[in-house]
Amino acid sequence: MFAAVEARCVPRLQLKAETLFLSDGEIRVAALNLDFAYQGGPRDFAAERRARQVIESLGAVELASLDDAEVMPGARVDYVLRIDGDVHALCAFAAYALPQLRQLGWEIAIDPEYPWQVVGDEAPMYADVTQAEKPDWFSLEMGVEVDGHRVNLLPALLEILDHTADLEALTRSTRRCIAVPVDGKRWLPVPPARLKLLCRVLLEMYRNGDRVVAPVVRAAALAEVGAALHDDKRPVRWTGDTKLRDQGYALALGPRREVAVSLEGLQADLRPYQKDGVAWLQHLREHGAGGILADDMGLGKTLQTIAHILAEKRAGRLDKPAMVVTLTSLVGNWARELAKFAPELRVLKLHGPSRKTKFVEIPQHDVVITTYPLVTRDRDELAEHELHLLVLDEAHAIKNSTAQAADAVRALEARHRVCLSGTPIENHLGELWSLLDFLNPGMLGTSDEFRMKFRTPIEDQGDNKRLMVLRDQVRPYVLRRTKDTVAKELPPKTELVRAVELTGAQRELYESIRIAAHADVRQHIKQRGLRGATIAILDALLKLRQVCCDPRIASVEAARQVEGSAKLELLLEMLETQLAEGRRILVFSSFARMLALISEALLGKGIGHVTLTGQTTDRQKPIDAFQNGRADVFLISLKAGGTGLNLTSADTVIHYDPWWNPAAQAQATDRAYRIGQTKPVFAYNLIAAGSVEDRMLALQRHKRRLADAILAQGGSEGAGLTERDVDDLLAPLG
Repeated sequence: MFAAVEARCVPRLQLKAETLFLSDGEIRVAALNLDFAYQGGPRDFAAERRARQVIESLGAVELASLDDAEVMPGARVDYVLRIDGDVHALCAFAAYALPQLRQLGWEIAIDPEYPWQVVGDEAPMYADVTQAEKPDWFSLEMGVEVDGHRVNLLPALLEILDHTADLEALTRSTRRCIAVPVDGKRWLPVPPARLKLLCRVLLEMYRNGDRVVAPVVRAAALAEVGAALHDDKRPVRWTGDTKLRDQGYALALGPRREVAVSLEGLQADLRPYQKDGVAWLQHLREHGAGGILADDMGLGKTLQTIAHILAEKRAGRLDKPAMVVTLTSLVGNWARELAKFAPELRVLKLHGPSRKTKFVEIPQHDVVITTYPLVTRDRDELAEHELHLLVLDEAHAIKNSTAQAADAVRALEARHRVCLSGTPIENHLGELWSLLDFLNPGMLGTSDEFRMKFRTPIEDQGDNKRLMVLRDQVRPYVLRRTKDTVAKELPPKTELVRAVELTGAQRELYESIRIAAHADVRQHIKQRGLRGATIAILDALLKLRQVCCDPRIASVEAARQVEGSAKLELLLEMLETQLAEGRRILVFSSFARMLALISEALLGKGIGHVTLTGQTTDRQKPIDAFQNGRADVFLISLKAGGTGLNLTSADTVIHYDPWWNPAAQAQATDRAYRIGQTKPVFAYNLIAAGSVEDRMLALQRHKRRLADAILAQGGSEGAGLTERDVDDLLAPLG
């Protein structure tokens, strides 16, 4: 059937518009008209086999093997190509089969009116980046250059998105290409994987006529566009604002390894991962973006930040001060760390009633330290000063974007912004949005847009694809390292759960409160909906948690008749055993009243201890007593001591009552499990079996998986609960 591929014997293929016709009302068949000019000579069967393979690899079938194909009268047809009305298959034949046939010596004749011609590899792609009409936004157009003219393909790509219900099905791997229309009869063949990547980027941008637009802080998306357009055969030309293109690529790729950051003047030897952290902070500053240094607690976020500030000073860029906003309890710690590691920096503490007299001194200092409450009170005075760098320590303090502190820090003028938080996601994804919107306003859209595009699909519907999209978008702006990966010299940490059964009067009290509370909560939900029932839900859960700890701390009249706590008895047994083994122990509780009862019980047994709560006036005194060995048990309230403490002399951590989010507990555990720890650390969770505490652990695991998925390479207490969660938490004792 095929002639030898030689000059004397040339196979020919003719493609005409009329070779496409309808058969049986449904099947569209492209007939390939094959003409051969024989000039004598032997047949080349090997060449014929290669030609057959090329044609049949694109789905063509010999006409002789079909019973249902009709051919127009007078047409010379050897093969037909079933395409079921699929323009993509026709263009795939033109894009992939024709070049191979030409290489085999075929002469290809294409009718000028043939409607399924493809743009050749010699036609380059282009991407044009310009400043958008909105300030700090960019505009993007992309297309192909044909015969010296640009053809914008965005309208066609957006049309595909608008009219394709299932992009996954369209770009399935069995397709050779997706045909994107260039004009009335020419098409651009795009491999499915590249089109899928390109459409995914376009979906995350905003439309503006024949272009798409996005905030400049989303410039990293340009690197994704470049990756989607890249083809070894077809060149890509970037035009317009190439500086913005370079910025986008730099943010997407991260710091260059060969660029070392000067650490001259720093009074510390940084570990390799800490040097990488400083380089990352310098990299973001260079490219005008803010980021979250989200290392595990204890890996030295404070030291890395001080090194970053010092590098700015040494480079002459710190012509205006850097401001550190932190928790009230950590002001002294920041001042000590700055004096220790960077004594040449001039530091001003804005703290206490005399701070107002120091506002005029701000421009004369390199670093200003203040607190979230004071930024709120002093926002007008502080807003008068431009800052070079604004650092939010324990940045989850602004996780509620509508809180006064979040509003106050957003009002500060700073060239660059950095957040430090080992827990950027405690309860829900809205907290991550709040931090990133402070750092790079507009990057993730408005709060409502973020909820619609990410929070609802991910949190309510378990949409893993949206989760991956969000992870990719935030990746350039979040640096997360865990102890497992960068501090392998740390001894092991063992996390254990110790459950105790509630019995007798304590169990009866729990059940009586649970039954009444569940009925009350269901009534509130029925009348006001889940959101309107929040106060009733939290009140019910609080009472049950208190009963699990010790009925004496429950604000319920019936609790006063109950004596004894199964969990307190378990704790005292554990402490006596652990102390006999030479352990040094931290005990955390979210209830200061519970710590008072534990302290009373320890005094009754003659066990020396110290206590730290929000009411402690001199925090350093109990810390020094424990670190110097004058006490082996340290009772700490979760909120007062969950951050800013270095207690590596402890090797055992006991969480008396579980907290809503695992991040807060992990932070507390990391008071002992941090750089400098030389002994194995044991962390215990004490829970009442089958109770609300037991069920809270399951919620914790869910929140931890969500945070890990976003940060890997939740609001108010109990935020993010569903009605099903509420029923589960208020279920009978197991």
